[in-house]
Amino acid sequence: MNTAKIDEFYSLLEDYYYNKTAPSVTQISDSCKRDPFRVLISTIISLRTKDSVTLKASKSLFKLSADPENMMNLSEEEIVNAIYPAGFYRRKAVTIKAICKDIVERFGGKVPADLDKLLSLKGVGRKTANLVLVEGFGMDAVCVDTHVHRICNRAGIVKTKTPDETEMCLREILPVQYWKKWNEMLVSYGQNVCKPRGPLCSSCKLFHLCDKVGVKIKGDSHETPDR
Repeated sequence: MNTAKIDEFYSLLEDYYYNKTAPSVTQISDSCKRDPFRVLISTIISLRTKDSVTLKASKSLFKLSADPENMMNLSEEEIVNAIYPAGFYRRKAVTIKAICKDIVERFGGKVPADLDKLLSLKGVGRKTANLVLVEGFGMDAVCVDTHVHRICNRAGIVKTKTPDETEMCLREILPVQYWKKWNEMLVSYGQNVCKPRGPLCSSCKLFHLCDKVGVKIKGDSHETPDR
């Protein structure tokens, strides 16, 4: 997809996203005035978890503690009870305690504004680290989750096999001024329009720009093959 089409793609996404509900981590970032710690912890909670559950679980945990030193001293059971029924809640409780301990002992109680240092924290992958840079620090970063990876490949913007490969390709072709909002808008679009199965192509504003890779179109029906 050439630069002009990417510009149009982004502009149409903005039109769609206007007045739409933001993803859970963005909502948390907005409510806490970009507190990197709460953004980081809510992102951990959000993995394989619905937005509504992420919001409720994050708010419940932050009522107990909203800084790494105090959260580190919570018991695993206290964290479990706060974040349930988030996916893999027991594993996440262990991860959250480990992250808090690391932040306190290695980074003086402050979440580092550095990709490599964020990646050194237990349980923090590239998606989480980049989202913290964007939502917690307001920095330019390319955050690629399953929605971004799927839509960018389906539309023909990239041709990659993994989210990490998608991130590296987007860094090369996506104008830097688009980086911050790219994930936020595509997450919303992926949840509501360009779904993993049964994408709503007939009502998609991006239809004419999309290569529809892997999508079978039959009249007004649109299907993705079973895998």
